[in-house]
Formats: sequence, C-alpha cells, structure tokens
Amino acid sequence: MSLIEAVPNVSEGRRRDVVDALAAAVGGVPGATLLDTCSDPAHNRSVFTLVGDAAALKSALLELYAAALARIDLRAHSGVHPRIGAVDVTPFVPLEAAGMPACVALATELGEAVARRFDLPVYLYERAARTPDRRRLELIRRGGFENLGTKMRRPEWRPDFGPAAPHPTGGATAIGARRLLVAFNVNLDSGDLDVARRIARAVRTSDGGLDAVKAIGVRTESPEVVQVSMNLVDFERTPLHEAFEAVRREAARHGVEVLNSEVVGLVPAAALLPAAARALRIDGFNLRRVLDHRLPGRETSPAPPVAPET
Repeated sequence: MSLIEAVPNVSEGRRRDVVDALAAAVGGVPGATLLDTCSDPAHNRSVFTLVGDAAALKSALLELYAAALARIDLRAHSGVHPRIGAVDVTPFVPLEAAGMPACVALATELGEAVARRFDLPVYLYERAARTPDRRRLELIRRGGFENLGTKMRRPEWRPDFGPAAPHPTGGATAIGARRLLVAFNVNLDSGDLDVARRIARAVRTSDGGLDAVKAIGVRTESPEVVQVSMNLVDFERTPLHEAFEAVRREAARHGVEVLNSEVVGLVPAAALLPAAARALRIDGFNLRRVLDHRLPGRETSPAPPVAPET
C-alpha cells in the first residue's frame, strides 16, 4: 500500500459545529485516518490532515465535499485568507519516495468525481496541472470567489472538470499533487497591515526574497496583531529558522517586534529539528542523531548537517 497524505483546506473556521461535522465526515471512512484539524477564525478556514491509501482518501474526501457544500455558503463567508471554494484546495502529498505519480493520478480521479457528483468546477494544480499556468495555486485563486464568475468566462480559465461557471454557494475547488510544505505564520506586535504586507513582499520568492517561499500579510483576531502568513514550499531550500529570521529582520527595519510564530496543521520533524539544532548551536546535527529516527522501522535517510549559527 502506498501511503498518501491529503490536506484539504475548507472555508470555515468559526462555527465549531460545522468543523466537527466535517471532521466526522472524513474520519468515518475506513482506511483513512484523520490526524489533525486546525482552525483559524480570522482566516475563517480549517485545515484537515488525513492519511491513507488512494481509494480510502478518495472516499473520505467525497464525504468531505458533500458535508462542506451542504453547510458552507461562500456568499456569506468572510475571512482574511484568499479562497475560491467551500473546499478551497485539496492537495495530495506522497509519503513515500516513488509516490508522486500516484498522487497526480488520485488528484485527477478525485477531480473528475467531484465535478460529476457535485456539479462543481475543478482546477488541477501543481504537479497535477495540465498546463504550466495552472501550476501555481495563487494564480488560480487570484480574484477570489467574488470575481470567479467573470474570470471563468475567459477561455484560459475554463476549469479542467465541471461547469464553466461557479457553483452558486460552493464556488470552485483546486485539487493537486505537491511535495510536503510547511504552513508557517509569524505574528507581529503591530496593528499595521501595511507593515505585514511589506514584510511579506520582502521575503517571498515572487518579489525577489527567499527561495521557495510564498507569503502574504493578513490581519488576525486581535486588532493589535498582524501576521506574515507563509508557505515554505521546500523547507530544505529555505528552512524554518531562515524564514523566521528574515521576517524578524524586516520587522525590525520597520520598528516592529515579533510576538510569536505558529505552524498550521502538521509539520515533518525534518523541518523542525534543524531549526532547534540551529537555535542550540549543535555542530554537525542531522536526523540520524535523533533516537526516534533510529528505532527499527523508523529510520530515515540522513539529513544535511546543520552548521552552528555564527
């Protein structure tokens, strides 16, 4: 069995009863294990992490789409995070070395099934994209739900599956295959959204910042705290500690301090442990120095050493 991770992002993070109903929907399918549910009221978004084989994940996610479309109306939805759908995005992530083709096949199969069953427009993205302009999720999501109807009338933005018009309450969905990423947010001791946006522009790849980093500046529940919300799409190219330090340096340039940081959903140990080693200045550290990774059946390939911070 090839183990696959699915990380659906749903446009609901405030109504606990709805989030619980969605968790029950995906968690009730044999063979699919719900590992984590993470909700954010300001983003008005929940991230579910589940693992299983392809067949079990497809069944569980069809249940999730059914539950979400029955409970979420994007016409009444608000939140700081960009979105085009009730189930905004569903990525598949291989947890074994040769698993990306299986994830691409599963994304395509689920996309066809979602469009057919729910009459929902589906865009394939990242490794599952059929054209280069569909690889980047932010391009698919640009304009949001509110401008989706106008966007979809353009020939280049017809969906890969489903109708060429948004679902009236559920919008559209993006389904794809990608590598592991880390959703990492840094909260600032400031209510100035412009500062967060400037920092996001300074650190993200598309504006000449860090490698393999996507970033936006958003508000939080507190009017006195803004956030730099990042996706580290390759945490080996830009580790967590480098992203954090870049935000801290940029914040200091604006006279703002960092309050704290947070990860959204689950994060691989390979992303966190080097950051801890750097903070402790452990010379020559790699994952083979960690007991948990040396136990029988749990060994991983060696990670690059982490140099001490100078």
